[in-house]
Amino acid sequence: MFTGIVEEIGEVVRLERENANLHLYIRSSFANELKIDQSVAHNGVCLTVVAIEGDTYKVTAIAETLAKTHLGSLKVGDAVNLERGMLLNTRLDGHIVQGHIDQTATCVRIQEEAGSTRFSFEYDASSGNVVIEKGSITVNGVSLTVVDAAMDGFGVAVIPYTLAHTNLHLLKVGSVVNVEFDVIGKYVARLLQR
Repeated sequence: MFTGIVEEIGEVVRLERENANLHLYIRSSFANELKIDQSVAHNGVCLTVVAIEGDTYKVTAIAETLAKTHLGSLKVGDAVNLERGMLLNTRLDGHIVQGHIDQTATCVRIQEEAGSTRFSFEYDASSGNVVIEKGSITVNGVSLTVVDAAMDGFGVAVIPYTLAHTNLHLLKVGSVVNVEFDVIGKYVARLLQR
């Protein structure tokens, strides 16, 4: 479990394909604190640490993960939002995040506002995922509040601190992001479908 509060921005230093899998090598200041089998969220995707060497660790994304996320389009040098699993003895500053990406969304608008940046995203609504205004959503692993909700899109307003300390500042119109919809909302939507 995660909170959507990004600890740092890591760097992709190597990528290796093995059959349908993609091995990602990530440079991070906390790599030496990790343990094999530990979970780390990468742009919101929960992946297991399988090797550690110095300031770099290795994780593997399987075909299912690559099909539902944008990890397959990462390149060496790309910035990745990182968060280690949450501790049960601390505050939940974001919201409950599973690290299980529901789908991707595309940035369709970026607007500078007085003191914040508003991002608008569109996604394939046939998935059945829903957003509600003032509800929680995770974009590239960042816990955010929905400020505009539509059947096939949503908007979020990002404060300068979050913009500077995540890879959201690198987004452009057309950028694809990983999205995890609010877990409570997903359960409610599923119950209503029955």
